[in-house]
Amino acid sequence: MFTLPPYPSLFWPTAVFVMLIIGISKAGLGGGIGAIATPLLALFIPVADAAALLLPILIVADLLSMQHYRQQFDRESLRVLLPSGLVGIVLGSLFFNYFRGNEQLLKTGIGIIALLFVLFQLSRALILRSLTGTRPSTAVGLLLGTVAGFTSTLAHVGGPPATIYLLPQKLPRNLFVGTTVVFFMVVNIVKLIPYAFLGLLRVGNIGTTLLLLPLTFVGVRLGVWLNGRLNETLFNGIVYALLTLTSIELIFGFNLVQLLF
Repeated sequence: MFTLPPYPSLFWPTAVFVMLIIGISKAGLGGGIGAIATPLLALFIPVADAAALLLPILIVADLLSMQHYRQQFDRESLRVLLPSGLVGIVLGSLFFNYFRGNEQLLKTGIGIIALLFVLFQLSRALILRSLTGTRPSTAVGLLLGTVAGFTSTLAHVGGPPATIYLLPQKLPRNLFVGTTVVFFMVVNIVKLIPYAFLGLLRVGNIGTTLLLLPLTFVGVRLGVWLNGRLNETLFNGIVYALLTLTSIELIFGFNLVQLLF
């Protein structure tokens, strides 16, 4: 029998919201809205705990997605992204280990990554339009893969760098999605190794993950139901606004988001 960690009471409603959001995003609603998960949980618990709680859930989601894309991916892109992504994991793990005793610095780092994600989403069309028709060089791909691995290790937010590399190639949608799924499945599984060495996969964390995991499946069903019934632009706007407030709170310590829970 495991004992749940003594997290603050506000953690639990926040965690329920986060699990539902992850499930909704896996149902295809929202553009990367799952990026809010680690920053939002980091408002109430240590950054390392937030990352560790979410990793097994993301791996389960990856494995489920792989059932549909196990033969549909671009091998050439993975040959560039995967090795550099592993380098990014090593760098992210070293960063985690070195600054683990400085919780505020870790929160600031997570806040900056989340804020950059919001800025990317707001300027996504402009960025990708400027890259249209130009296949990124191998050197650029290696750099973006490293950044994706690094930010994924810290905050599970590695999507934008991978997207910047893949979208200009104009891959068929199934190959684009499949390549992304395979890349992050491998990255997330490999992340178990440094997380274990850093002592993040504790029994209490795993127990909390198992308790919350069913909510992601509820979120998937909710996302399927909401598809076609919800204004996705408005929904994304609300989530990104919440993520912006969360980022500001993590960086500057303002009590903005916590007032909502």
